[in-house]
Amino acid sequence: MKVAEIGEHKLLKIIQKYCPSDVVGDDAAVLTTTPDRSLVVTTDVLINNVHFSNITTTPFDSGWRAAAANLSDLAAMGASPLGITVGLGIPGDLEVSWVENLYQGMTACLQQYHTPIVGGDVVRSPVISLAITAFGQVYPQQVIRRDRARVGDAIVATGIHGASRGGLELLLNPEMGNHLTSTDKQSLIASHQRPQPRLDVLPHLREIFAPESQFSVAGMDSSDGLADAVQQICSQSGVGAVIERQNIPLPPAFPNWLSEEKIWEYVLYGGEDFQLVLCLSPKLAYELVQRLDQDAAIIGTITDGSTVILRHTQRDKPEGLHSTNQSQQKYPDQVLTLDQGFQHF
Repeated sequence: MKVAEIGEHKLLKIIQKYCPSDVVGDDAAVLTTTPDRSLVVTTDVLINNVHFSNITTTPFDSGWRAAAANLSDLAAMGASPLGITVGLGIPGDLEVSWVENLYQGMTACLQQYHTPIVGGDVVRSPVISLAITAFGQVYPQQVIRRDRARVGDAIVATGIHGASRGGLELLLNPEMGNHLTSTDKQSLIASHQRPQPRLDVLPHLREIFAPESQFSVAGMDSSDGLADAVQQICSQSGVGAVIERQNIPLPPAFPNWLSEEKIWEYVLYGGEDFQLVLCLSPKLAYELVQRLDQDAAIIGTITDGSTVILRHTQRDKPEGLHSTNQSQQKYPDQVLTLDQGFQHF
Protein backbone atom coordinates (compact mmCIF):
# COMPACT_ATOMS: atom_id res chain seq x y z
CA MET A 1 0.00 0.00 0.00
CA LYS A 2 1.43 3.38 -1.05
CA VAL A 3 0.96 6.80 0.54
CA ALA A 4 -0.58 8.17 -2.67
CA GLU A 5 -3.20 5.41 -2.60
CA ILE A 6 -4.61 6.27 0.82
CA GLY A 7 -4.25 10.10 0.80
CA GLU A 8 -3.30 12.58 3.51
CA HIS A 9 -6.31 12.20 5.81
CA LYS A 10 -6.07 8.43 6.07
CA LEU A 11 -2.34 8.68 6.61
CA LEU A 12 -2.94 11.21 9.39
CA LYS A 13 -5.33 8.78 11.07
CA ILE A 14 -2.57 6.18 11.07
CA ILE A 15 -0.03 8.63 12.46
CA GLN A 16 -2.41 9.92 15.15
CA LYS A 17 -2.35 6.48 16.75
CA TYR A 18 1.07 7.46 18.07
CA CYS A 19 -0.21 10.67 19.72
CA PRO A 20 -2.37 11.19 22.84
CA SER A 21 -6.00 11.40 21.68
CA ASP A 22 -6.75 14.38 23.94
CA VAL A 23 -3.91 16.48 22.48
CA VAL A 24 -4.12 16.10 18.69
CA GLY A 25 -7.00 17.12 16.42
CA ASP A 26 -6.96 20.91 16.71
CA ASP A 27 -4.81 23.49 14.95
CA ALA A 28 -2.15 23.38 17.67
CA ALA A 29 -1.23 21.42 20.78
CA VAL A 30 -1.72 22.87 24.26
CA LEU A 31 0.97 21.77 26.72
CA THR A 32 0.53 22.49 30.40
CA THR A 33 3.59 23.76 32.22
CA THR A 34 3.97 25.64 35.52
CA PRO A 35 4.47 29.38 36.16
CA ASP A 36 7.92 28.89 37.70
CA ARG A 37 9.35 26.89 34.79
CA SER A 38 10.93 28.01 31.52
CA LEU A 39 9.84 26.42 28.22
CA VAL A 40 12.72 25.05 26.14
CA VAL A 41 12.19 24.49 22.39
CA THR A 42 14.56 22.86 19.90
CA THR A 43 14.16 21.85 16.23
CA ASP A 44 16.13 19.46 13.99
CA VAL A 45 15.62 18.90 10.27
CA LEU A 46 16.81 15.59 8.77
CA ILE A 47 17.04 14.79 5.05
CA ASN A 48 17.20 11.32 3.53
CA ASN A 49 20.68 10.38 2.27
CA VAL A 50 22.17 13.34 4.13
CA HIS A 51 21.33 12.71 7.78
CA PHE A 52 20.05 9.15 7.51
CA SER A 53 20.22 6.39 4.94
CA ASN A 54 18.57 3.03 4.34
CA ILE A 55 22.10 1.64 3.97
CA THR A 56 22.81 2.23 7.66
CA THR A 57 19.41 2.63 9.33
CA THR A 58 15.99 1.04 9.06
CA PRO A 59 12.93 3.36 9.21
CA PHE A 60 12.55 2.30 12.86
CA ASP A 61 16.16 3.27 13.65
CA SER A 62 15.81 6.54 11.73
CA GLY A 63 12.82 7.41 13.90
CA TRP A 64 14.67 6.44 17.07
CA ARG A 65 17.74 8.50 16.17
CA ALA A 66 15.68 11.54 15.22
CA ALA A 67 13.83 11.47 18.55
CA ALA A 68 17.04 10.84 20.50
CA ALA A 69 18.80 13.80 18.85
CA ASN A 70 16.08 16.20 19.96
CA LEU A 71 15.86 14.79 23.49
CA SER A 72 19.63 15.14 23.73
CA ASP A 73 19.32 18.86 22.93
CA LEU A 74 16.84 19.22 25.78
CA ALA A 75 19.15 17.33 28.15
CA ALA A 76 21.99 19.66 27.14
CA MET A 77 19.90 22.58 28.40
CA GLY A 78 18.97 20.84 31.64
CA ALA A 79 15.35 20.49 30.51
CA SER A 80 12.88 17.64 31.01
CA PRO A 81 10.88 16.78 27.85
CA LEU A 82 7.18 17.62 27.48
CA GLY A 83 6.48 16.49 23.91
CA ILE A 84 7.52 16.70 20.28
CA THR A 85 5.90 17.65 16.99
CA VAL A 86 6.88 15.97 13.73
CA GLY A 87 6.96 17.54 10.24
CA LEU A 88 7.22 14.82 7.61
CA GLY A 89 7.87 15.34 3.89
CA ILE A 90 7.40 12.18 1.79
CA PRO A 91 6.95 11.12 -1.85
CA GLY A 92 3.63 9.60 -2.84
CA ASP A 93 5.13 6.27 -3.86
CA LEU A 94 6.59 5.65 -0.40
CA GLU A 95 5.17 2.59 1.33
CA VAL A 96 2.85 3.30 4.25
CA SER A 97 4.68 0.67 6.29
CA TRP A 98 7.84 2.84 6.07
CA VAL A 99 5.98 5.72 7.73
CA GLU A 100 4.55 3.47 10.43
CA ASN A 101 7.97 1.99 11.18
CA LEU A 102 9.42 5.50 11.44
CA TYR A 103 6.80 6.49 14.02
CA GLN A 104 7.23 3.21 15.88
CA GLY A 105 10.94 3.98 16.24
CA MET A 106 10.29 7.50 17.47
CA THR A 107 7.70 6.21 19.93
CA ALA A 108 9.99 3.47 21.26
CA CYS A 109 12.65 6.05 22.11
CA LEU A 110 10.22 8.64 23.49
CA GLN A 111 8.31 6.22 25.72
CA GLN A 112 11.42 5.68 27.83
CA TYR A 113 11.10 9.33 28.87
CA HIS A 114 7.29 9.55 28.98
CA THR A 115 7.33 11.97 26.05
CA PRO A 116 4.40 12.05 23.60
CA ILE A 117 4.18 13.07 19.95
CA VAL A 118 1.68 15.93 20.22
CA GLY A 119 1.20 16.90 16.58
CA GLY A 120 2.95 17.88 13.38
CA ASP A 121 2.38 18.03 9.63
CA VAL A 122 2.67 15.76 6.59
CA VAL A 123 3.41 17.11 3.09
CA ARG A 124 4.26 15.66 -0.31
CA SER A 125 7.97 16.00 -1.11
CA PRO A 126 10.33 14.55 -3.72
CA VAL A 127 12.76 13.72 -0.90
CA ILE A 128 11.99 12.23 2.52
CA SER A 129 12.53 14.89 5.17
CA LEU A 130 11.87 14.85 8.88
CA ALA A 131 11.61 18.01 11.01
CA ILE A 132 11.13 17.51 14.74
CA THR A 133 10.48 20.23 17.30
CA ALA A 134 10.89 19.18 20.92
CA PHE A 135 9.51 21.02 23.95
CA GLY A 136 10.91 20.80 27.46
CA GLN A 137 10.77 22.64 30.75
CA VAL A 138 13.40 23.64 33.26
CA TYR A 139 13.61 25.78 36.38
CA PRO A 140 15.21 29.07 35.26
CA GLN A 141 17.99 28.77 37.82
CA GLN A 142 18.89 25.27 36.54
CA VAL A 143 19.43 26.03 32.86
CA ILE A 144 22.70 24.65 31.43
CA ARG A 145 24.37 27.10 29.04
CA ARG A 146 27.50 27.05 26.91
CA ASP A 147 28.78 30.39 28.22
CA ARG A 148 29.08 29.50 31.92
CA ALA A 149 32.44 27.71 32.03
CA ARG A 150 34.87 29.25 34.50
CA VAL A 151 38.63 28.91 34.90
CA GLY A 152 39.33 25.96 37.19
CA ASP A 153 36.17 24.03 36.28
CA ALA A 154 36.53 20.32 35.62
CA ILE A 155 35.29 19.02 32.26
CA VAL A 156 33.11 15.91 32.44
CA ALA A 157 32.23 13.59 29.56
CA THR A 158 29.19 11.55 30.56
CA GLY A 159 30.20 8.55 28.44
CA ILE A 160 32.19 6.98 25.63
CA HIS A 161 32.90 8.86 22.41
CA GLY A 162 33.63 7.43 18.97
CA ALA A 163 31.33 4.42 19.25
CA SER A 164 28.69 5.82 16.89
CA ARG A 165 31.30 6.54 14.23
CA GLY A 166 32.69 3.04 14.66
CA GLY A 167 29.21 1.58 14.24
CA LEU A 168 28.66 3.62 11.09
CA GLU A 169 31.88 2.28 9.57
CA LEU A 170 30.79 -1.29 10.29
CA LEU A 171 27.45 -0.67 8.59
CA LEU A 172 29.07 0.90 5.53
CA ASN A 173 31.98 -1.56 5.40
CA PRO A 174 31.00 -4.85 7.12
CA GLU A 175 34.35 -6.43 6.25
CA MET A 176 35.98 -4.05 8.75
CA GLY A 177 34.43 -6.11 11.54
CA ASN A 178 35.99 -9.43 10.58
CA HIS A 179 38.32 -9.35 13.59
CA LEU A 180 35.73 -8.10 16.08
CA THR A 181 33.62 -10.26 18.36
CA SER A 182 29.88 -10.29 17.68
CA THR A 183 29.34 -8.51 21.01
CA ASP A 184 31.69 -5.67 20.07
CA LYS A 185 30.09 -5.32 16.62
CA GLN A 186 26.57 -5.25 18.03
CA SER A 187 27.56 -2.71 20.68
CA LEU A 188 29.13 -0.31 18.16
CA ILE A 189 26.25 -0.62 15.69
CA ALA A 190 23.69 -0.08 18.47
CA SER A 191 25.57 3.10 19.45
CA HIS A 192 24.94 4.43 15.96
CA GLN A 193 21.40 3.17 15.36
CA ARG A 194 19.89 3.48 18.87
CA PRO A 195 21.68 6.25 20.79
CA GLN A 196 20.45 7.07 24.28
CA PRO A 197 19.97 10.76 25.18
CA ARG A 198 21.48 11.49 28.58
CA LEU A 199 18.40 12.79 30.34
CA ASP A 200 19.35 10.44 33.19
CA VAL A 201 22.19 12.84 34.11
CA LEU A 202 19.84 15.69 35.08
CA PRO A 203 18.44 14.30 38.36
CA HIS A 204 22.00 13.69 39.57
CA LEU A 205 23.00 17.26 38.74
CA ARG A 206 20.01 18.63 40.63
CA GLU A 207 20.79 16.48 43.66
CA ILE A 208 24.47 17.34 43.92
CA PHE A 209 23.67 21.05 43.59
CA ALA A 210 20.81 20.93 46.11
CA PRO A 211 22.95 22.07 49.09
CA GLU A 212 24.69 24.71 46.98
CA SER A 213 23.59 28.32 46.80
CA GLN A 214 23.91 28.45 43.03
CA PHE A 215 23.43 25.97 40.17
CA SER A 216 26.43 26.64 37.94
CA VAL A 217 26.96 24.26 35.02
CA ALA A 218 28.21 24.95 31.50
CA GLY A 219 27.66 22.35 28.83
CA MET A 220 26.21 21.03 25.61
CA ASP A 221 25.72 17.68 23.93
CA SER A 222 28.40 16.08 21.76
CA SER A 223 26.27 15.39 18.69
CA ASP A 224 28.89 17.12 16.50
CA GLY A 225 31.85 15.48 18.24
CA LEU A 226 33.75 15.77 21.50
CA ALA A 227 36.26 18.29 20.15
CA ASP A 228 33.44 20.46 18.82
CA ALA A 229 31.62 20.46 22.17
CA VAL A 230 34.69 21.51 24.17
CA GLN A 231 35.62 24.16 21.62
CA GLN A 232 32.08 25.60 21.47
CA ILE A 233 31.85 25.85 25.26
CA CYS A 234 35.26 27.53 25.50
CA SER A 235 34.49 29.95 22.67
CA GLN A 236 31.23 31.12 24.20
CA SER A 237 32.66 31.27 27.72
CA GLY A 238 35.83 33.14 26.70
CA VAL A 239 38.14 30.50 28.18
CA GLY A 240 40.55 27.75 27.11
CA ALA A 241 40.92 24.13 28.15
CA VAL A 242 43.38 21.31 28.61
CA ILE A 243 42.00 17.87 27.75
CA GLU A 244 43.91 14.88 29.11
CA ARG A 245 43.84 12.35 26.31
CA GLN A 246 44.45 9.36 28.58
CA ASN A 247 41.32 10.24 30.59
CA ILE A 248 38.91 10.05 27.64
CA PRO A 249 36.97 6.75 27.81
CA LEU A 250 37.31 4.67 24.64
CA PRO A 251 35.04 1.95 23.24
CA PRO A 252 36.63 -1.32 24.45
CA ALA A 253 36.97 -2.63 20.90
CA PHE A 254 38.99 0.32 19.58
CA PRO A 255 42.59 -0.38 20.74
CA ASN A 256 42.79 -3.79 19.04
CA TRP A 257 40.72 -2.77 16.02
CA LEU A 258 41.75 0.68 14.80
CA SER A 259 45.01 2.49 14.24
CA GLU A 260 46.01 5.20 16.72
CA GLU A 261 45.14 7.88 14.15
CA LYS A 262 41.68 6.42 13.45
CA ILE A 263 40.89 6.00 17.15
CA TRP A 264 41.33 9.70 17.83
CA GLU A 265 39.65 10.76 14.60
CA TYR A 266 36.54 8.83 15.65
CA VAL A 267 36.70 9.82 19.34
CA LEU A 268 37.29 13.54 18.81
CA TYR A 269 35.45 14.22 15.57
CA GLY A 270 33.13 11.26 14.90
CA GLY A 271 30.01 12.84 16.38
CA GLU A 272 26.51 11.51 17.08
CA ASP A 273 27.38 9.92 20.42
CA PHE A 274 24.85 12.23 22.13
CA GLN A 275 26.75 12.36 25.40
CA LEU A 276 26.88 15.53 27.51
CA VAL A 277 30.05 17.56 28.00
CA LEU A 278 29.71 19.52 31.26
CA CYS A 279 31.90 22.03 33.12
CA LEU A 280 31.49 22.45 36.89
CA SER A 281 33.57 22.71 40.03
CA PRO A 282 36.07 19.85 40.53
CA LYS A 283 34.39 18.70 43.76
CA LEU A 284 30.94 18.44 42.21
CA ALA A 285 32.35 16.99 38.99
CA TYR A 286 33.93 14.16 40.96
CA GLU A 287 30.63 13.49 42.74
CA LEU A 288 28.74 13.47 39.44
CA VAL A 289 31.16 10.98 37.86
CA GLN A 290 30.84 8.71 40.90
CA ARG A 291 27.05 8.71 40.49
CA LEU A 292 27.11 7.93 36.76
CA ASP A 293 28.17 4.71 35.06
CA GLN A 294 31.80 3.64 34.71
CA ASP A 295 32.19 5.34 31.33
CA ALA A 296 31.74 8.85 32.74
CA ALA A 297 35.02 10.67 33.38
CA ILE A 298 36.67 13.98 34.18
CA ILE A 299 38.62 14.57 30.97
CA GLY A 300 40.17 17.99 31.51
CA THR A 301 40.18 21.46 33.03
CA ILE A 302 39.04 24.93 31.97
CA THR A 303 41.98 27.33 31.71
CA ASP A 304 42.80 30.97 30.97
CA GLY A 305 43.14 32.07 27.37
CA SER A 306 41.29 30.75 24.35
CA THR A 307 43.24 27.67 23.25
CA VAL A 308 42.00 24.10 23.65
CA ILE A 309 44.92 21.71 24.13
CA LEU A 310 44.76 17.92 23.87
CA ARG A 311 47.58 16.77 26.17
CA HIS A 312 49.12 13.33 26.22
CA THR A 313 50.59 12.08 29.49
CA GLN A 314 52.03 8.58 29.40
CA ARG A 315 50.13 6.35 31.80
CA ASP A 316 50.77 2.96 33.35
CA LYS A 317 54.50 3.62 32.99
CA PRO A 318 56.68 0.82 34.45
CA GLU A 319 58.43 1.82 37.67
CA GLY A 320 61.77 3.49 37.08
CA LEU A 321 60.99 4.28 33.44
CA HIS A 322 61.00 7.90 32.31
CA SER A 323 59.37 9.62 29.35
CA THR A 324 61.70 9.78 26.36
CA ASN A 325 62.01 12.39 23.65
CA GLN A 326 60.73 9.77 21.21
CA SER A 327 57.59 9.30 23.30
CA GLN A 328 57.03 13.06 23.49
CA GLN A 329 57.39 13.37 19.72
CA LYS A 330 54.94 10.53 19.07
CA TYR A 331 52.28 12.08 21.29
CA PRO A 332 52.80 15.87 21.18
CA ASP A 333 50.26 18.25 22.68
CA GLN A 334 47.68 19.09 20.02
CA VAL A 335 45.61 22.24 19.55
CA LEU A 336 42.02 21.19 18.84
CA THR A 337 40.13 23.10 16.16
CA LEU A 338 36.68 22.84 14.65
CA ASP A 339 37.80 22.27 11.06
CA GLN A 340 39.14 18.74 11.53
CA GLY A 341 35.79 16.99 11.43
CA PHE A 342 34.14 15.27 8.48
CA GLN A 343 30.68 14.74 7.08
CA HIS A 344 28.81 11.44 7.23
CA PHE A 345 25.26 10.11 7.26
